[in-house]
Amino acid sequence: MEKYYKKVIAFSFVILFFITSLSFSPKTILANFDVGVNSAILVEGKTGKVLYEKNADVELGIASMSKMMTEYLILEAISEQRLRWDQHVPISPWVARLSHDEAGSNVYLEVDSSYTVKDLYEAVAIESANAATIALAELLGGSYTNFVRLMNDKAEELNLEKFNFVNSTGLPNRMYTAENRAEGTTSEDENRMSARDTARLAYHLVNDFPELLETSKIPMKNFQGDIVTDKTWMQCKEDWTCMKNWNDMLPGLPNFYEGLDGLKTGYTVLAKYTFTGTAERNGTRFISVVMGAESIDMRFIETAKLMDYGFNNFDKLNMQEPLEVPVVKGKEKELMVSAVEPLSFLIRRGEEELYTPYFELDSKLLDEDGNVIAPIEKGQVIGWLSYEYKGENTFSYLTEDGYTKERVPLLANDTVEKAGWFSLTMRSIGGFFSGIWTSVADGVKGIFS
Repeated sequence: MEKYYKKVIAFSFVILFFITSLSFSPKTILANFDVGVNSAILVEGKTGKVLYEKNADVELGIASMSKMMTEYLILEAISEQRLRWDQHVPISPWVARLSHDEAGSNVYLEVDSSYTVKDLYEAVAIESANAATIALAELLGGSYTNFVRLMNDKAEELNLEKFNFVNSTGLPNRMYTAENRAEGTTSEDENRMSARDTARLAYHLVNDFPELLETSKIPMKNFQGDIVTDKTWMQCKEDWTCMKNWNDMLPGLPNFYEGLDGLKTGYTVLAKYTFTGTAERNGTRFISVVMGAESIDMRFIETAKLMDYGFNNFDKLNMQEPLEVPVVKGKEKELMVSAVEPLSFLIRRGEEELYTPYFELDSKLLDEDGNVIAPIEKGQVIGWLSYEYKGENTFSYLTEDGYTKERVPLLANDTVEKAGWFSLTMRSIGGFFSGIWTSVADGVKGIFS
């Protein structure tokens, strides 16, 4: 994918160009790759680069994947000190009754018992506990209606495009009593998003609050207790004090997948079986979304196919670029600049020769001819190292600034002080006579041509 920048200055000076590729192997790219669900998407976790998509902009039911937005708002409130992990969470009679519904995903809650934000957050992230989600929403929002408004406001702030949140859980609204539904919603409503926007939400969640993965990767844990290691997943599932993660791709669970450490499952009749997954291997993280799977196992099988597609067909390419650029009005006429760190970005396997370095120098530091103007301080950022792609496979990004995550700053290796007036005057005089001599030489050459 070629990069397009406003007022870009590209240079083709003598460059020391080093490219190294990481963990390339002889596996081939899958032809005609497809997944057996209604809608799906696979993106790189660091940049949001879209690697595969299928009906990704169709707005569908998302079920309990909705809880990712509830988690985002809770984690944001913790980071801004509007909530504390040890803060007590009151339990209303209706929330207590809902928590005893064995047909749904829950941990038992009682009106007179004591629960902290941390207790209920873990119940949401691991057990996908519906009543715990509502209790946290009422605490943070002040009212349930207000919390649902916060969900939709945050979706707009994160530049989601196709979404509609009517509750904090992802349950069909008919599961709520009329007095407990958010104002302005009906019993027929249900949360919806597109796969692309679900991936956008997961992308922001993972990058803004990476600590959430420490909780989402826990296969089993006792509610208000320790991580469970002495039970099988079936034993945990049958024990109401044990929270068994609905993400069956975690260690010790039926569909284990190496490196997968999150994120959120869901199911309703409208949504069918859904899953937003994320996995990391060798420093590369992917985020996937599958929607409309026909069974519990299918959502994990199709997620594994997406993850395999990513890990088997893409690799990291590194560029490290010392570059010499001309300087005007300085004591030196050239300046060496280097990337602050190697530029590392994801490419299709086998396409490394289609990428070349691309330099964008800060236009504020340049004259009209593209020369850097002295003075320049050592370590000063004078531009960015990116790349040009000369192949046919183009990629989009989840966010408008996604491409900026595939560039690194260029720093001045040395200080270049501004030359004194005498030096600048002599250079001007030299340039003047040099221009005259060039004109004379060209004229003489013309006589004998």
